[in-house]
Amino acid sequence: MKRFMAFVRKEFLHIFRDVRTLIILFGIPATQILIFGYAVRTDLKNASIAVLDNAHDDVSNDLILKLEASDFFTISNRLNSYDDIDATFKKGKIKAVVIFPEDLAALLTRDGHATVSIIADASEPNTASLVTGYTSGILNDYSAALTKHITTGLPVISPEVRMYFNPNLESHFMFVPGVITLILIMVSALMTSVAIVREKESGTMEVLLVSPLKPWQIIVGKVAPYFFLSLVNIIVILLMAWFVFKLPVRGSIALLIAECMLYILMGLSFGILISTIVDKMENAIIITFMVLLLPGLLLSGFIFPIENMPKVYDYLSAILPPRWFIEIIRPIMIKGAGFVYVWKETLILAGMTLFLIVLSARKFKVRLEESSG
Repeated sequence: MKRFMAFVRKEFLHIFRDVRTLIILFGIPATQILIFGYAVRTDLKNASIAVLDNAHDDVSNDLILKLEASDFFTISNRLNSYDDIDATFKKGKIKAVVIFPEDLAALLTRDGHATVSIIADASEPNTASLVTGYTSGILNDYSAALTKHITTGLPVISPEVRMYFNPNLESHFMFVPGVITLILIMVSALMTSVAIVREKESGTMEVLLVSPLKPWQIIVGKVAPYFFLSLVNIIVILLMAWFVFKLPVRGSIALLIAECMLYILMGLSFGILISTIVDKMENAIIITFMVLLLPGLLLSGFIFPIENMPKVYDYLSAILPPRWFIEIIRPIMIKGAGFVYVWKETLILAGMTLFLIVLSARKFKVRLEESSG
């Protein structure tokens, strides 16, 4: 029995000395609980909307106040004309535009009926359905309260819903850009890190140490095949989106390819950085999945809107490259947005890429010098 207890004690000590095992046992479950408990939300909260008030009367003012007072919406823009709607949606911050017709109060008094238009950004079908549903509910509640205080006639405010960019609420309008985002970073980062670590494990890295190649030449030589393979992936996915799902690229294809190349370069740099930290392929795979897959899936805005999450997750997602690429690729593909609408996100992604390139190149050089020494 003593030998058995000693054996069990030894196994416990072995587990607690192994950092990787501790991460798998405690880190991953704790992270999943926090993310799924707070970040994954199917309700609506603080969604940014815009209003176009053509009436400027008591009824429209009351409705705007009710929209602002709810926990569901934040009125971020007040538009001046219908011409502002398209540009506002292409910026990607507004989920819907509520349009009040001229003489709204007069129409209710004279005809007993008026229509308020709700135009939703349907590039995210689930969010669009929630936004239009909650907005229609507020309008219906106001209309019901109004009829109780008016005995002559029954004034009714009817919501007229229109889905912009995706009239049929096709789910692949949201999933195809998100899948591209995850595939590119997983393939580029995972394949690069595994390829370099595999050579370190097999000992072939020593051949590079005695070669006349410089560190940057070694890096470029290792990542070049995966760069071009990732580009092939992009072309295949876009062709499948067009022929299978009837999802065209409404924006510039050249701009989309250029943004994808920047994102692939960032993923390759991240893979090189991982390869300088670990010495085993399984460790490279675990780190890549932990850092990129789960956070990238849940905190990038791919499935769940970031504005629905607690503020701390907004800050956390800001350091994740998939969040910024989602905000680039979705407007270009679905909304036909040009560079003027995505230049800020592009600049952020370029800054991340430059930082990872410099850091990974420096650490790779240090590892080569340590190995050669």
